Amino acid sequence: MKLGHLIDAFRPAKGQPPETLGAFMRWCLSGAWPMLCIAACCSALAGAMEASTAYILGLVIDTALTTGPGQIFQGRNLLMLLGGLAFFLFVRPVLFGLSAASNSIIVGPNIGPLVQSRLNRWTLGQSVSYFDDDFAGRIAQKQMQTANAVASVTTEVINVVAFALASLVGAIVLLGSVDWRITFIFVFWLVGYFALLRYFIPRVRKKSAARAGARANITGQVVDSITNIKTVKLFAHSAHEERAAQDAMVEFRERALEFGYISASFRFCLVAIAGVLPVLLIGATLLLWQQGQATEGNIVAAGAVAIRIAQMTGWVSFTLMAIYSNVGEIENGMKTLTPRNRVEDLPDATALSVSKGEIQFDQVSFAYGRNIGGVRDISLTFKPGEKIGIVGASGAGKSTLVSLLLRLYETENGRVLIDDQDISRVTQDSLRHQIGMVTQETAMFNRSALDNILYGRPDADEAAVVRAAEQAEAHAFIQDLEDGQGRKGYEAHLGERGVKLSGGQRQRIALARAILKDAPILVLDEATSALDSEVEAAIQSALTRVMQGKTVLAIAHRLSTLSEMDRIIVMDQGQIIEMGSHSELLMAQGRYAQFWARQSGGFIQTDEQTEAAE
Repeated sequence: MKLGHLIDAFRPAKGQPPETLGAFMRWCLSGAWPMLCIAACCSALAGAMEASTAYILGLVIDTALTTGPGQIFQGRNLLMLLGGLAFFLFVRPVLFGLSAASNSIIVGPNIGPLVQSRLNRWTLGQSVSYFDDDFAGRIAQKQMQTANAVASVTTEVINVVAFALASLVGAIVLLGSVDWRITFIFVFWLVGYFALLRYFIPRVRKKSAARAGARANITGQVVDSITNIKTVKLFAHSAHEERAAQDAMVEFRERALEFGYISASFRFCLVAIAGVLPVLLIGATLLLWQQGQATEGNIVAAGAVAIRIAQMTGWVSFTLMAIYSNVGEIENGMKTLTPRNRVEDLPDATALSVSKGEIQFDQVSFAYGRNIGGVRDISLTFKPGEKIGIVGASGAGKSTLVSLLLRLYETENGRVLIDDQDISRVTQDSLRHQIGMVTQETAMFNRSALDNILYGRPDADEAAVVRAAEQAEAHAFIQDLEDGQGRKGYEAHLGERGVKLSGGQRQRIALARAILKDAPILVLDEATSALDSEVEAAIQSALTRVMQGKTVLAIAHRLSTLSEMDRIIVMDQGQIIEMGSHSELLMAQGRYAQFWARQSGGFIQTDEQTEAAE
């Protein structure tokens, strides 16, 4: 196996991400620990070379002074010099090379994708309400920010902390061989150094977390404005959006300044304490040499160690500051990404098998955790192959009913069954594979028209895609598409959220996607609302063919689209208040008849519009 593949960069993690830092880091890095430990050992061995280098230099100096010029290259002295030569030309480069390879090849390129894939997998499993409550850009930013921060902390701990700790241990051993008092002075200095770190690092961490949150808010605000750029321009609110983004930038600037002040103070104190170490160690060794208790080589070794450790303190301290800055980023990301807001499959969930397509709502209630809204005590059966239309004013519970059928939310009371199978006991993927859906707000990916239609059935061939597009009256305009990269027809990209298409074109591609999927259950939520009358008439005939043999649930405000349904359900305030065929409901002179009589341009009016008209 190649070095770069010793860590499986896309191995799934078990369980959910914990909400405490240590456990979260273990979750992120699970499966990679053996290679991380090997990399840390390589780094520690390289760090131990610092003290070894000073020791060998001191040994060479002492040997040269005691033997004189004439015998330095003879006998045991020659062997000692050859050993030192081998150390500098072979041992030291090999150990540093292993350390660099373990970090740059084994750890560095793999930890980021490992954590990113795990966070992305977890985020995709969250319920739709999780995404409704936050900026899409902010969630994406937090995924990347947190993954990069975990990768940085991991590589820096291996590359710097393990290296530095080994260097410190080696320095203590070396200085102990000179005199215990020199070691005591070094340890005393270390206590002061760690006290300085203990004071500054938590403050750096706190300021870094605040800065990370402010930075993510800028991204969320800017992405939100750009995503809705047409609305911004249509309402002439560019200045308003600019002010909102600038307010977020002002907040970030304040948090960045706070971080800058603490960082500058830390740097000053660090340089000051680093300058003390060579003075203490070299001065103390000189006193011992004056008293005949240390050799000239000891002075060189102590000086080399002191200068190297003093230089290293700056490197290590700023690395620690970066580590704790990243820890702040991780903690900030944890608050966004780890909350559990999801619909989970049961451990023993089975795949849904649909042979007939019967749907049953059995005393179902759901109110989004509130006391109002949603649906209440719905009992309704869709017979296999039956076409049912659902009407009602906004907020009547129509979309909630569809969301519960798709199990985007769990019912608070009651059950939803398909062919006598409780959908809470089947896997969500198998459930949604059996349901085709076209919504009023059609979702397009910034991919080719071909890829967008293939989303209904990825294994379909291009001929099947073209047939589906023809049935959805989309083939003609797709052939005329061309994007900014010169790609044409089915290869042309549609832009973010399909912005390069009209609303009617997006709905026709969504219809083609559903036609290609050919699921036994079909949900139409205002599926033709964005189409003009001529195109709608053509698509209605196509839909009539597509609906044959399927169980259909159709939501529409344009009641003419529902007149041929087997049954029509009228909902109000989360309950079913009328049920029957189009003609039966008109004869009943109830709410549906009122809707039909009061339509303006074919759409149901709200109560406020009706009152105004009267």
